[in-house]
Amino acid sequence: MLQFDILPTDSVPTASQETSMLKNMSFDQLVDTLVHDVVHFAISLAVAILVFYVGKFIINRLYSFVDSVLNKRKIEASLTTFVLSLVRIVLYFILIVTVIGILGIETSSFLALFASAGVAIGMALSGTLQNFAGGVLILLLKPYKIGDYIEAQGFAGTVTKIEIFNTIICTPDNKSIIIPNGGLSTGSINNYSTQEYRRVDWTLGISYGDSFERARDVILQMLATDPRIIQEPIEGSPTAAPTVKLASLADSSVQLSARVWVKSADYWGVYFDFNEKFYAELPAAAGISFPFPQLDVHITRE
Repeated sequence: MLQFDILPTDSVPTASQETSMLKNMSFDQLVDTLVHDVVHFAISLAVAILVFYVGKFIINRLYSFVDSVLNKRKIEASLTTFVLSLVRIVLYFILIVTVIGILGIETSSFLALFASAGVAIGMALSGTLQNFAGGVLILLLKPYKIGDYIEAQGFAGTVTKIEIFNTIICTPDNKSIIIPNGGLSTGSINNYSTQEYRRVDWTLGISYGDSFERARDVILQMLATDPRIIQEPIEGSPTAAPTVKLASLADSSVQLSARVWVKSADYWGVYFDFNEKFYAELPAAAGISFPFPQLDVHITRE
């Protein structure tokens, strides 16, 4: 009667046991073992290569499918790019782990090593990860979007790109500024493009002795001639009719404050046009003069 010694399935021979087993083998047994291992590895390698290319094909199809779905739903371009990059990275990671498991490499130790490396890299790149988290928050909460004119971190310009780690803005003098998303997600942002209307303010100084009423009437007449300026309040908006008030009595001048409401797109045009108009036409039309700081020095002799 034949007897078989059944070893527990979880028993794995140690290196010394494997060495002693190889020493006890004959040459033919050793060759058979090597051939068996080579054939087994070749089959595993062929299967792994096949799985890799099939998985790569599936990933490309899923990538195209997600891309088409996002485009049909007209998702913002910056969010679409982020989602597609995340999908590709996650799917390729799963594919690589699967291929490694087919080759016979212990995936649990690989995952543990990957996790340890991830912790070390995360500690070394804490600022970069903060920018990544900030990019995710910006794409989800959307405090601004591409095309908005914003002011943040000491810079102002039009948003041209929202990337995972950075936001790129273009300044009015055509300079590209790259701002990390970490500071943008936690700091203050002034977005000039979210509101339909903006208020334009001017501060004008007239000389003491000039008629404030005459200056105010002339300024209001000048403001009433421009169709870009809103003359009557619009319901449901913060707009108001143009006003001219006496703001302060300064050292060398009487300060007038002129305020009008315009559409956001017309802000700078109205502001600069009336700067020129006030300087060129106001003194003659209102009979006033623009003062400048003066210092009177009195010398007395004893």
